[in-house]
Amino acid sequence: MGGCAGSRRRLLDSEGGETAPEPRPRLLDRQGALWKNAMGFWLLGLCNNFSYVVMLSAAHDILSHQRASGNQSRVDPDPAPTTRNSSSRFDCNSVSTAAVLLADILPTLVIKLLAPLGLHLLPYSPRVLVSGICSAGSFILVAFSHSVGTSLCGVVLASISSGLGEVTFLSLTAFYPRAVISWWSSGTGGAGLLGALSYLGLTQAGLSPQHTLLSMLGIPALLLASYFFLLTSPEPQDPGGEEEAETSARQPLINSEAPEAKSDSSSNLSLQERWTVFKGLLWYIVPLVLVYFAEYFINQGLFELLFFRNTSLTHAQQYRWYQMLYQAGVFVSRSSLRCCRIRFTWVLALLQCFNLAFLLVDVWLSFLPSIYLVFLIILYEGLLGGAAYVNTFHNIALETSDEHREFAMAAACISDTLGISLSGLLALPLHDFLCHLS
Repeated sequence: MGGCAGSRRRLLDSEGGETAPEPRPRLLDRQGALWKNAMGFWLLGLCNNFSYVVMLSAAHDILSHQRASGNQSRVDPDPAPTTRNSSSRFDCNSVSTAAVLLADILPTLVIKLLAPLGLHLLPYSPRVLVSGICSAGSFILVAFSHSVGTSLCGVVLASISSGLGEVTFLSLTAFYPRAVISWWSSGTGGAGLLGALSYLGLTQAGLSPQHTLLSMLGIPALLLASYFFLLTSPEPQDPGGEEEAETSARQPLINSEAPEAKSDSSSNLSLQERWTVFKGLLWYIVPLVLVYFAEYFINQGLFELLFFRNTSLTHAQQYRWYQMLYQAGVFVSRSSLRCCRIRFTWVLALLQCFNLAFLLVDVWLSFLPSIYLVFLIILYEGLLGGAAYVNTFHNIALETSDEHREFAMAAACISDTLGISLSGLLALPLHDFLCHLS
């Protein structure tokens, strides 16, 4: 990979064998490398999830937008729908926004299912290149599309980019101090907030969805630059201090039945070792699946149906505000690891499922009097989802040994994708059922 900080060395006292204090220039070099890696992983998290978030924010426009034909260069940023179910009180698109969710997540699911089996055999740099190219292609294809089908193909490219990038960069954290996990998570939260906010802001300002998407082509370039020019070469793990003490107090995920690792590389783990590690991960995988199932069932199954006619916001604008507020909550909680750490993520899963049940009842009965109450619930939903993500991966990093950590990170990142995929599959029939009610 790119930049090189050189290998870490320690100066030993020739008589006592004690570690001598590092010279100040060397200490400054190490601190500089730590900050470069922290910023590098933050930017990688931001850029990796950006196209994924933008496609979900644009889901309502992708399905309802009447594409301009010919040489028309500007289209209405808040278009009228092409096909609505006018007999329904929900003002539905003919196709649920869950269709965009599935196009945005199923390729990621396939990548993450296959990743623990063989993706580690591919070098990191080619994977990052493919991820950046797919991200750029997604913006271009959706921007110039004149049909829903072509737009969904662009969404698939965004999914490939995000899924491949997440598996790659989470695995890469195994070769850096554990603190980079917090920075990566914060960056992915920033992608949610900045992605949704930029799409909302640019379209609210009058820019067409097409030009809004094209303006975001600098993000894939920033991803490649962050990886190749900002990250330093990986160094041996040295958590130290508080993290080391916390790690020693934790019960390891890998039990005594696990065979000894043959090396620090996950490529040398046997199938028995992989299965043992995976079984230990289930305590964290299952609640994260539930959290993401509940929140994306809300986001792509219910957001479009939570339509308030007594506000100045149009249906499309309400949908964009929902997405932005959700992502704001995610950003705050994914950046909160240094302030708040949660060991038992099952609590977050139960609270998120309660959110789903509450909003589902409201869609059916319409008892909430104001859209601002929904705004608060959605912000809270995002806080729960982001907290579940960052604490899950932080706990896994603490409770796995160095030789198993790369595989554990790649295997655990299937959790959110599996939950999202299940929610999309169930949201489609729910949309059809509710929208055909008179």
